[in-house]
Amino acid sequence: MKMLSATRQLGLCLLAALIGVSQVGMIACSATPVTQAATPSTANKAEAASALPAPGSVSQDDDYVASGPIIVENQVDVLALTGGVVSEIVADVGSSVQKGQILARLDDRQALAQRDAGESKLKSCEANLADWEAETKMAEADFGRAQRMRDAGINTQEELDHAHYKFVGSQYEIEKAKRDLDSARDSLRVAELELQKTRIEAPFDGVVARRYVRAGQTAAPGDRMFWVSAVAPLLVKFTLPERFLNRIKAGNTVYVSSLSAPNQSHPARIAQVSPLVDPASDSIDVVAKVEGKPEGLRPGMTANIRIVPLATPQK
Repeated sequence: MKMLSATRQLGLCLLAALIGVSQVGMIACSATPVTQAATPSTANKAEAASALPAPGSVSQDDDYVASGPIIVENQVDVLALTGGVVSEIVADVGSSVQKGQILARLDDRQALAQRDAGESKLKSCEANLADWEAETKMAEADFGRAQRMRDAGINTQEELDHAHYKFVGSQYEIEKAKRDLDSARDSLRVAELELQKTRIEAPFDGVVARRYVRAGQTAAPGDRMFWVSAVAPLLVKFTLPERFLNRIKAGNTVYVSSLSAPNQSHPARIAQVSPLVDPASDSIDVVAKVEGKPEGLRPGMTANIRIVPLATPQK
C-alpha cells in the first residue's frame, strides 16, 4: 500500500510539472504577437518627432511680432537750481519749446542787483588799470630822463634812484590792477550765473509734458519745476527670444505700429542689439529707431514691432 501511494504521488508531481511547462510555453507564444504589434507604433512616433522643427528654429518665411514701449532719448525733470519765489510761468503743459527757451522765472531782483554791482566793480577795475598803465608810462619817461641827466652829471644819484623806484612801483601797481580786474570778472560771472539760475530754461527741443509749480510758489533748490520730453527721434525697446541673437543685426529694418492703428506700419532701423542673453527669460534686448516723424506715434505708447529675422541691413 505504501508503495502504491508513493507511486501515485510521484505521478501527480510529474503531471503538475508538465502542466506548468505547457503554461509557460503558451504565455511565451501569446507574448510574441504583442511585441510585434508595438513595434510599428514606436516607429511612427520616432518618425513624427523627426518631422517637427528643431526647438528655437525660425522659418525664413515667417515674421515675428514683438511689443514694447515707444520712448525718446531726452526726457527729464527740469529742477530749480536756486531758491526763490516763482514770479512768472512762461510755458505750460503742451507747449512746444526750443533749447534755452525760458519756461518760468523766479524773483530775480537780488540777483540783478548783484549783477549790476559786479558790472560796476568791473568798470572801476578797468579804469584803475588804465590809470596805472598811464602812470607807469610817465614814470618810465621820468626814469629815462633822470638816467640821462645822471650820465651828464646834472642830477644826483638820489634823484635817479627816486625815479627808478617810482617806475618799478608803477609796474607793481599794474600787476595788482590786473589781478583786481580778473577778480572782478570772476565775480561778475558768478553774479550772472546766479541770475541765470532764476530763469528756468528748456534743456532741449521738445514739449512740456508736466508742470509742477505755479506763480507765487516758493521753490527750493532741487525742486521739480517741469517735465520736458523730446518728440523725436522715437525709439522702441523690446525683447526677442534667444534664437534671434545671430539673425537680427544693427541696421536691419523692422516695422512699427501702434495698438490704436495696427494697420499703419512705420519703418524703423535696429540701433542696438544686446550682446548678452538674459538667463531668466532667455531673451535679448533690442532698440530700434523710428524713421522720420510719423503721425500717430507718441512717447509712452505700446507698439507692435514686426521683425523679418533674416532682413539684410540697408546701406
